[in-house]
Amino acid sequence: MAVITTIEDLRVLAQRRVPRMFYEYVDSGSWTESTYRANADDFGGIGFRQRVAVNIEHRSTRTTMLGQSVAMPVALAPTGMTGMQHADGEILAARAAEAFGVPFTLSTVSICSIEDVAAHTKAPFWFQLYVMRDRDFIERLIDRAKAAGCSALMVTMDLQISGQRHKDIKNGLSAPPKLTLPNIANMMTKPRWCMGMLGTRRRTFGNIVGHAKGVDDIGSLAAWSAAQFDPCLSWDDVEWIKKRWGGKLVLKGVLDPEDARAARDTGADAIVVSNHGGRQLDGAISSIRALPDIVAAVGRDTEVWLDGGIRSGQDVIKAMALGAKGTLIGRPFLYGLGAMGEAGVRRALEVIAKEMDVTMALTGRTTVDRLDPSMLIPGSYPTGIGPYLPEPGGR
Repeated sequence: MAVITTIEDLRVLAQRRVPRMFYEYVDSGSWTESTYRANADDFGGIGFRQRVAVNIEHRSTRTTMLGQSVAMPVALAPTGMTGMQHADGEILAARAAEAFGVPFTLSTVSICSIEDVAAHTKAPFWFQLYVMRDRDFIERLIDRAKAAGCSALMVTMDLQISGQRHKDIKNGLSAPPKLTLPNIANMMTKPRWCMGMLGTRRRTFGNIVGHAKGVDDIGSLAAWSAAQFDPCLSWDDVEWIKKRWGGKLVLKGVLDPEDARAARDTGADAIVVSNHGGRQLDGAISSIRALPDIVAAVGRDTEVWLDGGIRSGQDVIKAMALGAKGTLIGRPFLYGLGAMGEAGVRRALEVIAKEMDVTMALTGRTTVDRLDPSMLIPGSYPTGIGPYLPEPGGR
């Protein structure tokens, strides 16, 4: 593919270059995948009002997220096993994000460790935490993130139990992956991927193996993981984590206004409206439809970000117009990573930034901090918008 113009181009290329089990780990949802599809489809129904004769010469997509200056209101979401899309994937994605000027978030279940990413980047990155039963491990994980200079901690709230993803089961995706004859045969058709994996030592879960008690290799990881996700997670645990961390705290996985108010009351600095990319509760509301009510519920003092379904810069603009102060992208940068490594992540960010800039110009807007529902076609966007959005018509 000589010319990459859309995120879809990167997806197609990633599908060609990444082994099926790892590609479908990214490009799938739970059960019937209805929420996975709705996340993207519900953006499609929202329309823009085109405006003319407006001075759009001095446009900027720059803003802040958690007080950090960013090139656009987009951060790379925490995604598990990023390093299986491309060798050293977390390092490459973090470097691309740093060069572009947007935040990168490292997952607890990453292939490259916190220390790996810190050693290969200069800008502080964010760290995502899964709450597990082994509190000693969690404390040490938080301390490692502090030592690495991570500037925010993102706690995922919606994975107390894992949703079933049929494709992962059928593909034998596990720790370690099942090397069935079909899987081996498929990997042999991906020589670029195989050569990359042969050339790196990072092929396990770097934040866990060698750090959690009793997990000394990939073989002992599966049993430990199955017993660790904590079904007893409560708001008291969040307060304990916040105290232990002592820095900026982001809570991810909120879809209900009541939960959003509880998250705000714990002192969260940002709340991420997310259904885990449609990978947990199938049939849950799409992120973009949930967004307006969450914004109305928490008010102005807590940043609300959107995660899920974004496939273009226009989707980012729509989320911002409906009250988000930032967005997270997962699949778009993973498609880029699988397709072209670090250059692919950079290309994904370039595509989104260009689409944002052109959309702002044609809707008569010059700054992302002054987007609002008046730039959208009436009746095309979710209802339930509360009183906390900017005044309509602002530029």
